[in-house]
Amino acid sequence: MEIRKVQITGGSSYVVSLPKEWARSLNIRKNDPLGLIAQSDGTLLITPKITGEAVQRVKIFDASAIGDPEFFFRCLVGAYIMGYTAVTITAPGRIPPRMRMVVLDFTRMVIGQEVTEENDTTITIRDLINPAEMTFESTLRRMHILARGMHEDIISALKMKSRALAKDATARDRELDRLHWLIARQYHLIQNDGNLARRMQVTVADAACYALVSRIIERIGDHAVNTATTILPLLDSDLNPDLFGDLESVSAEALTIFDASISAMIERDIRGADANIRSITGLAARCDAIARSIPLQSGSVALAAGSIVESIRRLGECSKEISKCTINRLIAGEP
Repeated sequence: MEIRKVQITGGSSYVVSLPKEWARSLNIRKNDPLGLIAQSDGTLLITPKITGEAVQRVKIFDASAIGDPEFFFRCLVGAYIMGYTAVTITAPGRIPPRMRMVVLDFTRMVIGQEVTEENDTTITIRDLINPAEMTFESTLRRMHILARGMHEDIISALKMKSRALAKDATARDRELDRLHWLIARQYHLIQNDGNLARRMQVTVADAACYALVSRIIERIGDHAVNTATTILPLLDSDLNPDLFGDLESVSAEALTIFDASISAMIERDIRGADANIRSITGLAARCDAIARSIPLQSGSVALAAGSIVESIRRLGECSKEISKCTINRLIAGEP
């Protein structure tokens, strides 16, 4: 850290000189305009980018050096999440067909990425969406609806003996992943571009909280997928009506807690978040009571029912983590 003293000129203007190395590296000259952005933590961001245009970052991959298609796909996802605005794939000769298929699968899987240039040896993928138009809160609301629907489908699949509903819960997990990757990407974009944070009217601390909540909701979806797979054998057997009634009731309670955790976060309701955390105790007690009755069932039924109870318990625990994150975020934002 360089320490520079503040000078006063003209009796009222505060002046600090800029580091020479920094100015030279950006080719800053006399009378060039610079943008000054006050941050919530009291720091001041100085940037030569004053047009409001997004910071352009390009990542280049050599397809021949990567080789493995699965590894290549993970590299593309990593570049997307880390906020690169363009990705160029090259090869000494023709790009192998299997690598082109990976690029196609990638652009279908993520949001806003399109192939803009392509020839035998080069493929360029660019981001075509405006991050400022995709707010964190609207994306999290969509994730909440998807994850909630996945858990509702599990109970409905049991009630209706429907394999289609159970499989639909698994299919929706891909959309949940897409939205989670989008939020992770936006978080990294904001870290690299102070102007974007200003346009989105969000602080880096807020973005970090949203990214964490997104990860929690994505994990809720993963639990739903695991449970949807586990209950398939149960659809061919008769589930004890009392046990199903208990599962249906405690699932509805967990979903209510999940809804409340998202509402408290969106509405910045710190007391609501605290009340939500307290409500988890009752949910956990009910899950424990149901779990104690499960061993009385047959082997396959006990296994599936146990998986459902565990998924419901984890839904409650994840909702608790969301509420904790909300409290931490709101406390940090207080003067």
